[in-house]
Amino acid sequence: MTAFFNKFRRGSIPIFLLLFLISTAVILSCEKDDLETRSNFPFEVKVMPVPSAISEGRTAEIRVRIEKTGQYEGTKYFIRYFQFEGQGILQYYDQPPYLPNDLHLLPSENFRLYYTSNSLVSQSFDIWISDNFGNEKKLSFEFNSSD
Repeated sequence: MTAFFNKFRRGSIPIFLLLFLISTAVILSCEKDDLETRSNFPFEVKVMPVPSAISEGRTAEIRVRIEKTGQYEGTKYFIRYFQFEGQGILQYYDQPPYLPNDLHLLPSENFRLYYTSNSLVSQSFDIWISDNFGNEKKLSFEFNSSD
């Protein structure tokens, strides 16, 4: 009986050694990024159609939806805009108007912006929506003047 156990112990050592070497190689080949939880998810921005013309003093509603490719609770979205033609104000619901080029926190992924024309000429502006991971999308808007 002892001869049987001695044969078993001698034969199992190479198998255990082989398993140890394979598992060590697998653990060492894993990169740090593979082991971390993913938190950086790109996103798309969808906008409902907006009017092509606006008259001075009138307001156009811009409905926006952020579509994420993944879910992470720590994601925050921001908005900033720059008007390069004409004059007007952009605001979120009944909040104070956004200041151009300032970064503002968006409280929701589905929201409405309101652009009020203060100009008799055509108006153009860009909106940038970004997240706290550096992803950013640009939206361009152009309104012709109407009477």
